[in-house]
Amino acid sequence: MNDVQAVMKQNTFSPLVSGKRSFTDIELFAGAGGLALGIERAGFNTLGLIELDKDAAETLKTNRPHWNVINDDIANISSQNLEELFGIKAGELDLLSGGAPCQSFSYAGKRLGLEDARGTLFYHFALFLEKMQPKVFMFENVRGLLTHDQGRTYQTILDIFMETGYAIQKRVLNAWDFGVAQKRERLITIGVRNDLVDVVKIEFPVPHAYKPVLRDVLKDVPASNGAEYSAYKRDIFKLVPPGGYWRDIPEDIAKEYMKSCWNMGGGRTGILRRLSLDEPSLTVLTSPSQKQTDRCHPLEPRPFNIRENARIQCFPDDWSFCGSIGSQYKQVGNAVPVNLAFDIANEIRKGLERL
Repeated sequence: MNDVQAVMKQNTFSPLVSGKRSFTDIELFAGAGGLALGIERAGFNTLGLIELDKDAAETLKTNRPHWNVINDDIANISSQNLEELFGIKAGELDLLSGGAPCQSFSYAGKRLGLEDARGTLFYHFALFLEKMQPKVFMFENVRGLLTHDQGRTYQTILDIFMETGYAIQKRVLNAWDFGVAQKRERLITIGVRNDLVDVVKIEFPVPHAYKPVLRDVLKDVPASNGAEYSAYKRDIFKLVPPGGYWRDIPEDIAKEYMKSCWNMGGGRTGILRRLSLDEPSLTVLTSPSQKQTDRCHPLEPRPFNIRENARIQCFPDDWSFCGSIGSQYKQVGNAVPVNLAFDIANEIRKGLERL
């Protein structure tokens, strides 16, 4: 199957890796399942997923009834006996995956080890890592974590990973390079337990030859709920050509719409931005309509609906999202694109198969 065919088939779901050894995974901060879907597709057996948001947890339960979904605060879970909870001994888990919201550390730079992270959500990821000692972990986050708090936050995270017994490699990956019709950068940190580094060699995935655009994924999208613009905003977007933004409409209309934003510095290219079928989406957001980060549909004067955003994020068409429309937009926008997750997890699986 070539890259174009792979993109076109993403609205159906089937495991892409079969007949191989099955590996185990536990996922933290699971959201609506984008990362977990990609990991499952790469041949991993998910032993448990922890997610606080009730709608996202219900999404996971609805689509994968056999998954062990724990809808609870991770702080209530990380202090428990994890071996009993997940039915696997420390050191036997193949992969711990997930990400945590970016937060400053009160003690950053004081070299207190795990205590540097106390009070943050990352602390509980690190606690899982310390207790379960998986063979490999994959920690994903926004690119901005690299520079958060002048780089101190991420450096503290790396220090904790290494002190917990892992050799680290990291890279910023753009989803557009990996079969996703979206420009979306994620910071991927992979750790291999120190006693396995001579055997488990993990490479980052190689970018695909073909980089998909919206035309590839917006064909025959199922009917879906979605937000609408006001009549005023809809009429203005009718003036914006596909691939254009506020500079492509009459100045007086743009100035009246932008109000105080008109005098802001920078290109303000996100305002009245209408995407084209011949380009990838900009990063799918958690809200369908924000004045400075518009993502107007290429052919109609409206935001992308739920199923269109889900297509852009590589969710299969039969993956249902639970909760209000606003909650569904949030779940889709926060997800890791499934195709990107698969490519990373597939490389991790290749490394584990060396054992």
